[in-house]
Amino acid sequence: MEITCFRRILVTGGAGFIGSNFARCLLELGACEVVVLDKLTYAGNLANLADLAGQPGFRFIHGDIADPAVVAEAMDGCDAVVNFAAETHVDRSLLEPAAFIQTNVHGTYVLLETALRAGVERFVQVSTDEVYGEVLTGRSRESDPLRPRNPYSASKASGDLLALAYYASYGLPVMVTRGANTYGPYQHPEKFIPLSVTNLLEGRPIPVYGDGRQERDWLHVRDHCRAIALVLARGEPGQVYNVGAGNHRPNLEVARAIVRLLELPEEMIQHVTDRPGHDRRYAVDASKIEALGWAPEIPFEAGLAETVRWYETNRDWWIPLKSGQFADYYRRNYGSRAVLSGGAET
Repeated sequence: MEITCFRRILVTGGAGFIGSNFARCLLELGACEVVVLDKLTYAGNLANLADLAGQPGFRFIHGDIADPAVVAEAMDGCDAVVNFAAETHVDRSLLEPAAFIQTNVHGTYVLLETALRAGVERFVQVSTDEVYGEVLTGRSRESDPLRPRNPYSASKASGDLLALAYYASYGLPVMVTRGANTYGPYQHPEKFIPLSVTNLLEGRPIPVYGDGRQERDWLHVRDHCRAIALVLARGEPGQVYNVGAGNHRPNLEVARAIVRLLELPEEMIQHVTDRPGHDRRYAVDASKIEALGWAPEIPFEAGLAETVRWYETNRDWWIPLKSGQFADYYRRNYGSRAVLSGGAET
């Protein structure tokens, strides 16, 4: 089964970072029709889809995955669903957990119920490696217990389990992907790499939580999208697939690499107070998806350099985000730290 076998694919949260890149990936792979459903909260941006607007086979619907009527309209005629729609930022989940429960749990339930009634042939629930919690040594396997430690990861774990329950209970052909920290073009500047790059481009420091030794596996968005497309086409229903690139780097090392790429002094890195319950390390074993035929293609150094260049040349995309609703949110909740010097991470 390949992408071209599907008549119409619904991509929820498709105006966000990974979702918009995935919609683009599907059309490049020859998908017949791609429908994007997005609520267009601060992290959803129609500018992410500007190059797709007007293309044959592409359609955008503005709406919330927690609204059954909107979901039914969007899913009409679709034989596959890929759910990216989620509240994703840990910092925000600590301040407003209710929004995460509403979207990541209840919204997922609405999608699953609608997909079941519609007879959808494939349903991919896009999740995160953060559901495993801290992994101080070794790598998490798909069969490992889930130990989320903040409202964001707890809500994503809940959505995963609900999706898998719909397979076990009702036979809905669900697959779950759990990706590592993803970076690349169109990522909202609340996240660590784009915040670091854009702050430096504005002459402001990079905020790094605590000692900066928190370790993440950095996965380029194009590699991540290829992995999800492969699971959609060839994955086994009822299964979970970890997606990791093996690019483990501490946050401080990433910040230093960004400073070097922009030829700035290390003094532009500013350590800020660590956040509550900050997981020290994530790492996943990706051998299961590698057995399907996937492997990461973009080395971290090359991907990071490309990403820095993208933000350098696309200031018109990110400047409004840092001066609009996102900035107001951070000023309201973080006070003087705001966007300018507040710690931010995935």
